[in-house]
Amino acid sequence: MRVVAHHLTAWLAYRPPYDWPAMRAFFAARAIDGVEHVDRVGGRDRYVRSFVHGDTPGTVAIVHVPARARLAVTIRCADRAAVPAVLARVRRVFDTGADVAAIAAHLAHDDLLAPLVARRPGLRVPGGWDGFELAMRAVLGQQVTVEAARRLAGQLVRLCGGAVADPDHPAVTRTFPRSADVAAADLSSLGMPGARKRTLIAIAEAALAEPRLFEPLATIEATVARLCTIRGVGAWTAHYIALRAAREPDAFPASDIGLLRGAAGPDGARPTPDALAARAERWRPWRAYAAQHLWAADAERA
Repeated sequence: MRVVAHHLTAWLAYRPPYDWPAMRAFFAARAIDGVEHVDRVGGRDRYVRSFVHGDTPGTVAIVHVPARARLAVTIRCADRAAVPAVLARVRRVFDTGADVAAIAAHLAHDDLLAPLVARRPGLRVPGGWDGFELAMRAVLGQQVTVEAARRLAGQLVRLCGGAVADPDHPAVTRTFPRSADVAAADLSSLGMPGARKRTLIAIAEAALAEPRLFEPLATIEATVARLCTIRGVGAWTAHYIALRAAREPDAFPASDIGLLRGAAGPDGARPTPDALAARAERWRPWRAYAAQHLWAADAERA
């Protein structure tokens, strides 16, 4: 496959503040070799990735332009009809529509979150480019480090991903597998437990059966419950998918070890998952943003 020379640059506005360093660091740490690339061009950080619209591959590059409170988005794809869909995905992935000031004001009523919000007033929730891709990454990341999950995702891409070529972005050479690709693949070479491989297949089959599987339902509880009907998907995985893929602002994987560490008291004592979930009730309907602040706090202490 090849990306032809047709390209378009659009601007996506956001309401400041915007914690771009945190967003950039999140994607840089998780960038899948061949699919995503983070570099620096003209003094500005740039995130590049591949995508597939219909059956046509393309690439998209995102640059933060703080002086204009915008993201510059350059799309290269032979199918011009891809542009609206790609821009909509960029808005979701980079959370440009969030009113972080209003969210921060709500969360700051809690003594635990107030200092975290003060340190990172523009923190947003990074999203997943595609619901199926995010679900795969969630399973690949279970009980392993971020770096190990990134390597496993690279193995999956090499095993059953597609090809793409863009002379402007030579580091981007592959597209993430689609559900049909994973459902038909032999995953025996993936370096992970067999139960998780079976979960990957189960999610792929469920996504084929229900194309809207990763869209939000009427409530976060309903969204999580539907995801938990998939073999091998528990509450943590379902909430994580809901948070980053379904873009549920109230998703909250209370058993996540990073959240528990981020919520630890001055003496280092961590709350139990049940205790954290109970405290998080006061953070509704923005628990996903509270989670992002706790993850950021945990990363600072590492």
